Amino acid sequence: MPATEAQTIADLVSHPRTVAVVGLSPKAHRESFKVSQYMQRQGWRIVPINPNAMEILGEKVYASLTEAAAAEKIDLVNVFRNSEDVPPVVVEALAIGAPAIWLQLGIRNDAAIAKAQAAGMQCVQDKCLLVEHARAHR
Repeated sequence: MPATEAQTIADLVSHPRTVAVVGLSPKAHRESFKVSQYMQRQGWRIVPINPNAMEILGEKVYASLTEAAAAEKIDLVNVFRNSEDVPPVVVEALAIGAPAIWLQLGIRNDAAIAKAQAAGMQCVQDKCLLVEHARAHR
């Protein structure tokens, strides 16, 4: 029986992970930066994915998940992209064998998430990783 989204969230935020952040902005006022900085402060390893940057939050930036996975073990893919941009991210996450994908608050793509779930990936959509982590660690 597949886990509920609440069970998946509880599992994913229970301990630090290495998280590839697709769409991580180098701009400190952007949500992707704020969420990633918070997770980094909680002991998580941030692997930025952004083809237009070299370094973010003191970490080397990779142009793609595929490039990042060649150098890092990815436990979770956190997505800060538009909902319509999610399907190719899911395809790439599946190709690198990522065990989990998280679509940030306001990002939903039911078809892409269904494909990921069918392949056995843990999935969360339309939720903020920072909010859910903070809630679980009060």
